[in-house]
Amino acid sequence: MIRIVRLLAPLFVVLGLVMADGSALAQPKEKDKAQDRKEQGGAKPKEKKQHKHMSGKDMVGDKIKKDGSHKLHENGKHTASVNVSKGKITGVKVKHAEKGDVRVTKYKTTKKMVDSPMPGIRLVSSDVAQSQYLGLVWIGYSYIDDWGDEVIYWFPYDMVYDGDTGAVEYYPV
Repeated sequence: MIRIVRLLAPLFVVLGLVMADGSALAQPKEKDKAQDRKEQGGAKPKEKKQHKHMSGKDMVGDKIKKDGSHKLHENGKHTASVNVSKGKITGVKVKHAEKGDVRVTKYKTTKKMVDSPMPGIRLVSSDVAQSQYLGLVWIGYSYIDDWGDEVIYWFPYDMVYDGDTGAVEYYPV
């Protein structure tokens, strides 16, 4: 008797699925995406946006010694400039050629997001500890470009005047 119940239970489950005509089974993801595209008028899904990390420290270079506004970088129609006062960075401004000023977000993190470009092969044993920023907070200024990518300029905390004010914690994606 118990043997018959053991055989009948799976049989009822299989029959129930067959009678449901496949509606109990999940559809493949591509079929759902294609159906969503048809509903949205055939638009392609948006691609994942990138985070472009730039070494602001290397870009500023010797300009840090002269007060005023200095051109930092050009990216398409965007021009980033850094404001320097008394050897410290007081802010980064980004201007679009057609739209004007662009909103800049200030981040902070303890993880070094960019490395200085070094020509050739460099051995770890030849690294001088004093030349590295160990356990330091990094301040980043970011904006969204025309392609939807986030461009971030990273500076060590000691280069930025009042680095913590207005800075949001950065979590890498």
